[in-house]
Parts: sequence; structure tokens; C-alpha cells
Amino acid sequence: MFIEPSISQEQRGWIEVICGSMFSGKTEELIRRLRRVQFANLQMEIFKPSIDVRYAEEEIVSHNKNAIISTPIKTSQQILLYTQAETQVVGIDEAQFFDSELANVCEELANRGKRVIVAGLDMDFTGKPFGAMPTLLAKADYVTKLHAICTQCGNLATYSYRFSAEESTVLLGEKDAYEPRCRSCFAAGKKLPPQPINEPNIEEPNEKPIVDNE
Repeated sequence: MFIEPSISQEQRGWIEVICGSMFSGKTEELIRRLRRVQFANLQMEIFKPSIDVRYAEEEIVSHNKNAIISTPIKTSQQILLYTQAETQVVGIDEAQFFDSELANVCEELANRGKRVIVAGLDMDFTGKPFGAMPTLLAKADYVTKLHAICTQCGNLATYSYRFSAEESTVLLGEKDAYEPRCRSCFAAGKKLPPQPINEPNIEEPNEKPIVDNE
């Protein structure tokens, strides 16, 4: 369980990264942490990539429909422009969709004394590191990796399997385009057939013929 560090009067900065596959609860966890920031009456700014309009244009929305207001932006450098000196916490969702400068931007914010909370996919649909996430994970002070449930076998899932034949790395979609899979089921590739239910093998008792000895 992630234990949130406290911001002292000196306000030392750090970077937290929440990662995992699709449907693992990354945005839900990001919103949970940001709600606690609101409850503590800390000054914060929240950002999302402007291309992510699946649920709302100006909100971060989890798959469970929990939402929090945010500022949609096109480039990571805009985060520095919109973050005020008095801002104590910066939240960033869907980090994998930002440009490669995001890690440097987060590091700059942390060096200014900000708590930076970032959520994003650590791997793309091919199983390769996604966008700026590898660098962010290397620079982070705290990392939380969440797991979904494999829709094929029920084990913990770390991969995002895409049904579509579209080869573009960035493809916005939900359950109609993606599903979480474990390593084995992801490697299997195509959608696997339903697993048979093993019914108990009940054997009929061996009845011996009745012999009339009379």
C-alpha cells in the first residue's frame, strides 16, 4: 500500500508515478490521491493530454466514472507555463501520450519543491515501453505498479492487448479495442477460446451380475 509522504513547511519536491496496464485503476488511484490533496486544502494543478476526450474534454475520468477537473494541454512544456509559484501539487494523467520532455518537466517541478503525481501506461499494445514513461519511472522517487485481471484466465494482468489491426501506437479506446492480459495470454496473441469447465468424473459403479445358485 502506498503511504503518502507529508509536505513539510520546507516543501521538498518529489515525483510519484502510478503505472500499469489498461483497466488496472491508474486514473482511479490518481484521483484518490488528488482528492486527499483537495481535502488538505493544498494548492494544486491537474493536467491531461488534449487528445484524450474519451469521457470529457476538461476532466480526468476513471473507468469507474469518478472525475476531477483538469486542464487539457498539447505539450508538456505547457505544464510549466500553467503551474503557479504557489502550487504545491501537480497531477498528470495519461502520461504516455505526452512528448519526451515530460520527464524533464516533472523533474523541474520537483526541483521547485512541487509534489508531482503522474499516472500512465508503462507499456504499449506491443508490450514495449510507452513514450516518456520509462524515463519517468527511472527518475521517480516513488513508483506504484497496479495490476488488472486477465480477461482470459483470471490471473494478474500487466499487458494491454489490442483487438484492432490498427498499428498506430496511439489509439484511444476502451473495452471495444483493448483488454488486460497476463504475460502468457498476451504472448498467445489472438483471442483465446473459452476454457472448458472440468466436470467431476463420476464413474458408474461396477455391478456384478446376479448369479442364481439355486
